[in-house]
Amino acid sequence: MKHTNKYRQLFFLLALSILVASCQKLDRPGLGNYPKDANPPGGPLKFFAAFDGTTSNSLLNAVDSIRANFPSNNPLQSAPGISGQSIVGDGTDFVKYAGANDFISTAGSFTISFWEKRNGIPKGNSAFFFCFASSNGYWAGASMLGLFDWGTNNDSAVLKIDCIDANVSDNWFQWAGATAVHGIMDNQWHHLAFVYDATSSIMTLYVDGTANPNTQSWGSHGAANMDNSKITEFDVAGNSNIPNMGWGQNWETGNAIDQFRLYATALSASDVQSLYANKQ
Repeated sequence: MKHTNKYRQLFFLLALSILVASCQKLDRPGLGNYPKDANPPGGPLKFFAAFDGTTSNSLLNAVDSIRANFPSNNPLQSAPGISGQSIVGDGTDFVKYAGANDFISTAGSFTISFWEKRNGIPKGNSAFFFCFASSNGYWAGASMLGLFDWGTNNDSAVLKIDCIDANVSDNWFQWAGATAVHGIMDNQWHHLAFVYDATSSIMTLYVDGTANPNTQSWGSHGAANMDNSKITEFDVAGNSNIPNMGWGQNWETGNAIDQFRLYATALSASDVQSLYANKQ
């Protein structure tokens, strides 16, 4: 009887080992020492990709540190960034994620923060720095996108953020013409932060820690109210593989992006200044 119980215990342990092994996810790289940021559980920072990986695994090099969210595709090369490494556009592809955690569903107010290094105006129509592809029925197939648009010269950066709410009502926050931004396409690193405050329905653009005086309004819209259930993918350094995005293009060859952050809150001026000063 004792032998029978012993055999039963051994059989149980063997079966349990096989079950655990079969449940492991083997289609993603193991966790490594990727950059992390101070952010409490459920905190305002919803997505953070430092692009600091130096491994031979391109997916590990572009991991989102908030929830160990690995991209499904990262064909871009690494290069020295403002802090550690960055990703460099190739003009044809982009880093693709399933989403940006709960950013879309929680971002009534929000902040988009990153460092960019680009040399001159886009060579085509537009150069996307991010896009939330969506099945919401909007003509561009997106719930939010950001781009450098065609300017008049290499010192006139046209910046645009398009937001589309759950009712497919959109708003273009844009700095163009007389409000175009100068001095940020000189092949040097510059910090950009787009801060939307739902209480005022106003977006403020910060360049290298300083607020641009030309704020942009969404009327009296209030909370962004985007539909997370319609998000099909989240792309950095390019536009999505969807037909209606043919008028834009991916982040061009040789231009770089670093320290990409999405907050579900409107950062204060001192918060943005801190990101800039600390090269975050």
